[in-house]
Amino acid sequence: MREALRLARQAAARGDVPVGALVVREGVIVGTGFNTREREHDPSGHAEVVALREACRAARRWRVDGATLYVTLEPCPMCAGALVNARVARLVYGARDAKAGAVRSLYEICDDPRLNHRMEVVEGVLAEDCAQVLKDFFAAARARKKAGEVKRP
Repeated sequence: MREALRLARQAAARGDVPVGALVVREGVIVGTGFNTREREHDPSGHAEVVALREACRAARRWRVDGATLYVTLEPCPMCAGALVNARVARLVYGARDAKAGAVRSLYEICDDPRLNHRMEVVEGVLAEDCAQVLKDFFAAARARKKAGEVKRP
């Protein structure tokens, strides 16, 4: 998770929401990613999707059976669906996402028995550190916005 936090900080340094993810298979990191939505103008540029794409390219297949995905924030519906479709075996995430979380907070996509794949889910790993990176990013964004505001008569 510390590596995912390092990746999240890279996203923040580039102006994207600080979420980092990595895919580990047999003890080896096979894919890494951080949010690139703003930089790439891509709504699918979430850390999980970026990491899964890299892992799948390396494996030369669309499945990552037996892999664990680590991510700093609870995946959204799109990302949770991608994890199911890629056949991720285990998901480990840090902070919950009360507004968009689709693993435990709003939905339970990763272990929904109606879907063709389910995975082990571990939540709350370094949750406070993961949440703090997000809080710091948004506090700084609000401060920049406030400093740049022009009062109109």
